[in-house]
Amino acid sequence: MNKRKTTNDNEPTLAPGMDDQEELEQNATEEEVEKGDYTSVTTLSYDEVDPS
Repeated sequence: MNKRKTTNDNEPTLAPGMDDQEELEQNATEEEVEKGDYTSVTTLSYDEVDPS
């Protein structure tokens, strides 16, 4: 019997060797959208301004 290492379901995981930034920036093809085989990605950017 194979034992698999389990991970916390709340932790994001990526396949080994995957360039996460490049992969996340790719748009889904029309075919993937029609099949519902895509994930919506939201990017949060923190823009800090020095107080004056």
